[in-house]
Amino acid sequence: MPEAATATHIARATIGDSEFDRDTALTRRAPGVFDIDLSAGWTIINAVNGGYLLAVLGRALAETLPHADPFTISAHYLTASQPGPAVVRTEVVRTGRTLSTGQASLFQYDDEGREVERIRVLASYGDLDSLPDDVRTTAVPPAFPPIDECFGPQDGPAPISGSSAITDRLMIKLDPATLGWAVGAPSGKGEMRAWFGLADGRDADPLSLLLAVDALPPTAFEIGLKGWVPTVELTVHVRSRPAPGPLRISITTRNLAGGFLEEDAEVWDTENRLVAQSRQLARARLG
Repeated sequence: MPEAATATHIARATIGDSEFDRDTALTRRAPGVFDIDLSAGWTIINAVNGGYLLAVLGRALAETLPHADPFTISAHYLTASQPGPAVVRTEVVRTGRTLSTGQASLFQYDDEGREVERIRVLASYGDLDSLPDDVRTTAVPPAFPPIDECFGPQDGPAPISGSSAITDRLMIKLDPATLGWAVGAPSGKGEMRAWFGLADGRDADPLSLLLAVDALPPTAFEIGLKGWVPTVELTVHVRSRPAPGPLRISITTRNLAGGFLEEDAEVWDTENRLVAQSRQLARARLG
């Protein structure tokens, strides 16, 4: 474990006892059909966080497909989800010896009781523990200060702009070099880096990595923009089962054009392994 990751943390919740596990738990209504009550504890402003939604759908697919671990999952966010009842429908597209593919959609109901599709995903699942150990990469872990020298929402005199209920569920400590936006002096670089974990101490697993890639403040803040940056499409590649301990997340944006920007994320564990990557397209409010 890197020396920077040895800060003291709260007592750990085990997998299954965590708030994250309770709030992504599904009730099977019929084969491939699940009910869930989306928790208000994972909202940003008034909308449910996209990473939390992806984890909900990821869990539904894990319970549908013969393989348990997401390898790649691509989501299109069609309409904003709200806390409350929802139904997830899954479908097996193909099964093989090492990979299986499925799709899933989450629906909620409008004021007239009609179903509205909120998010649709296509994913391939496998067994991360069966992968070979051979790694050939030019990627390097992000360099930023130890946890105790980084800052989270609780360190400011007032709630960070854009924060909400989800911040109470997470342990986020941001690299001071990417915090200019919080004091009115954004760097303009489109970078966000942070230590990340669940606030109750539950260690990361492949499912929670789907949350992690979409849990930091948007890079748009450090570009100098304000307000909600809704996700249009998000693709996540899970590369390895993460080791215990806090994750390091680095997100960059290189191009903002036509009111849309991309966010490229890398997630590293305490053994300096790249355990997840993602790219998302998001809408930026320029006015």
